[in-house]
Amino acid sequence: MAGVRSSTVDGMLRRSARRVPERTAVRYAERSWTYRELDEAVTAAARLLLGEGLRPGDRVGSYGHNSDAYLIGFLACARAGLVHVPVNHHLTGDDLRYIVEQSGSSLVLADPGPARELPDGVRVLPLRDAADGLLARLDRLRADPAALEALPLPGAVDGESLVQLLYTSGTTALPKGAMMTHRALVHEYVSAITALDLTENDRPLHSLPLYHSAQMHVFLLPYLAVGAENTILDAPAAETIFELVGAGRADSLFAPPTVWIALSHHPDFAARDLSGLRKAYYGASIMPVPVLERLRGRLPGLAFYNCFGQSEIGPLATVLGPDEHEGRMDSCGRPVLFVEARVVDEAGRDVPDGTPGEVVYRSPQLCEGYWEKPEETAEVFRDGWFHSGDLAVRDPEGYLTVVDRVKDVINSGGVLVASRQVEDVLYEHPKVAEVAVVGLPDDRWIEAVTAVVVVKPDAGDVGEEELIAAARSRLPAFKAPKRVVFVPELPRNASGKILKRELRQRLGREQGPGRG
Repeated sequence: MAGVRSSTVDGMLRRSARRVPERTAVRYAERSWTYRELDEAVTAAARLLLGEGLRPGDRVGSYGHNSDAYLIGFLACARAGLVHVPVNHHLTGDDLRYIVEQSGSSLVLADPGPARELPDGVRVLPLRDAADGLLARLDRLRADPAALEALPLPGAVDGESLVQLLYTSGTTALPKGAMMTHRALVHEYVSAITALDLTENDRPLHSLPLYHSAQMHVFLLPYLAVGAENTILDAPAAETIFELVGAGRADSLFAPPTVWIALSHHPDFAARDLSGLRKAYYGASIMPVPVLERLRGRLPGLAFYNCFGQSEIGPLATVLGPDEHEGRMDSCGRPVLFVEARVVDEAGRDVPDGTPGEVVYRSPQLCEGYWEKPEETAEVFRDGWFHSGDLAVRDPEGYLTVVDRVKDVINSGGVLVASRQVEDVLYEHPKVAEVAVVGLPDDRWIEAVTAVVVVKPDAGDVGEEELIAAARSRLPAFKAPKRVVFVPELPRNASGKILKRELRQRLGREQGPGRG
């Protein structure tokens, strides 16, 4: 009876395949799949994986670029009762080895190119572009029903079983594998569908890496659940996005601030017809308010949604909807359907509205903990709540505004400074393209507020004194940068988050211990 009531990740696809079997589910490059074809391919791929000797509960790594094959690989793992382990395809060497070995992956689904980076001895099943790859083998099975019937059938999968290990981005330490169950992700899909107004009539573009939980679990899988027509891109290339929107093949897009900034700086941004774009989703890191104001000015009819959360909660936790932006553009919104949030002090007590504190969550969307890391699990799951590490304030209407990561707050002369406030001021300078503010050890200030800046290509000469003066005209002296460092680009992880830890380490080595 348990299986009758169970709700699984792949079950969402199966329902759509029965409801709208001949509707196009996914387009990638020159290929397209109806919902019926995609569902049949997932079942065949699940049988292939079980035919490789894998058993329910085994971990399967996935190390490749965006493609229809990548999606089929994930859903096949879900249907077979296997635990999918997405791996950033930019990782190599020790970083790659750590995730494959720490997860205990029995086999890795990989594109031929990235597969060369895998440690020796790892079993590999190519995803595509190979005679023995997943797509090629599925083609042969379609032509040979007897061979398909000879493969093991997937058994019933319980909603409480693990479906994925989502390795955190590692902005502060080694990545940790958040253990996601089918039940947790299905709850998150329902939250995403309701909070983000996802419908079967939408034509979404999926251009961010599918190994990242936001693109896969906030958008692609929920959109498959409602029966929409999805287009998967290799990357968020501006020309491709402009072309598909202009041709009426796409009307919604999710991207982090870095991509929206790049699109807004593209020389064709002002001239291209983007009127077909109806929904703009942003998240993965904080959107600078000046950038959002520019985008809304250029695209006044576009509905903007701010999506906020983290891997451990599926990852969607809060949403600021299009009707809520006016007067609240710095807010990340209110908790979604299945999320309860509080803002607390170090003792776990609720802080008054308007007072900064750490955001804690309680939700069926949450992970079961970190894979084989009981101490780290206990550290974040305490007193019945998940401690996010995000510093925020809550207003009387329940809207949250993220001030900073707890670990990124700067102690300037004994007074705490939120880096985001300084960044927003510098983003208003006409010569600044991107900025990250960090605190560096300082003999006088404890931590010196330091701005790391990428200037616009056509900015001409811009000096440290000019930007410091601009900040001082808007901020108290203790919040203004003591130093400005110019760099060609900012270090980021796969989701587009700026790696402030890496900046602090790099700049700290350059300046030496203390700086008066």
